[in-house]
Amino acid sequence: MSVTSGKIAVVTGASSGIGAVYAERLAARGYQLVLVARREERLRALAARIEQAHGVQVDCLVADLATEAGLAAVEQLLASNAAISVLVNNAGIARLAPIAQGALQDSLAQIALNIAAPTRLTHAVLPGLVARKEGVVINIASVLAVNSLAVSSVYSGSKAYVLAFSRGLQQELAGTGVRVQVVLPAATATEVWDNSGVPLSALDPQTVMATDVMVDAALAALDQGEDMTWPSVADAQLIEGFEAARAALFSASQTGQVAGRLLAA
Repeated sequence: MSVTSGKIAVVTGASSGIGAVYAERLAARGYQLVLVARREERLRALAARIEQAHGVQVDCLVADLATEAGLAAVEQLLASNAAISVLVNNAGIARLAPIAQGALQDSLAQIALNIAAPTRLTHAVLPGLVARKEGVVINIASVLAVNSLAVSSVYSGSKAYVLAFSRGLQQELAGTGVRVQVVLPAATATEVWDNSGVPLSALDPQTVMATDVMVDAALAALDQGEDMTWPSVADAQLIEGFEAARAALFSASQTGQVAGRLLAA
């Protein structure tokens, strides 16, 4: 991620947690920033700290990406500013509860922020990145993209979408100069847990990664050319095996014939 002077990184969900750390780290790499979040006071305080620490320009766009007005404002920025070279689709929420006990609005909110927002923002930014033959889109998914729990059916489904969306984009953009990285963190110490229905204190502390450590690992992986990054998985063979099994299963499905195990005896 070499930086040309004046290049801009846009980070959503930037007022705290993963988004705030991405903002700090990208500023340290020389990017100018546009920080997007709902909480104006926290966003502007972060912007001031980053400007003082790194001497880069930081603009704030106060927007709720769960609303049409908020999404439209960010879309307009992404589609019109030719200096934008990085988009971090980080904004998201978790509402962890069984469907039968959860509110429909919680499910719809997760779909809006975890699925619709990154899709629309990527649609807005990609034409310009492709035309300029450079740029990076970083999509924050989750290890729950590949493993659903009794309380995570909607959240896991939304993050599975982010993973599949990103993998399709990677193939679509091959050879264009535009990269897409999808990051699959495990439990990370952020404020997302506060309103999730499962407090951070309920987790085994040994399974929780510090936010700055997670982001640093993800950026190191990006520098090394990884397009699908599992920051907490030490054994690369497990990742390779997962990918090989997925490809083999898909290949095995392409027969046009009913599997023998499903035919009547």
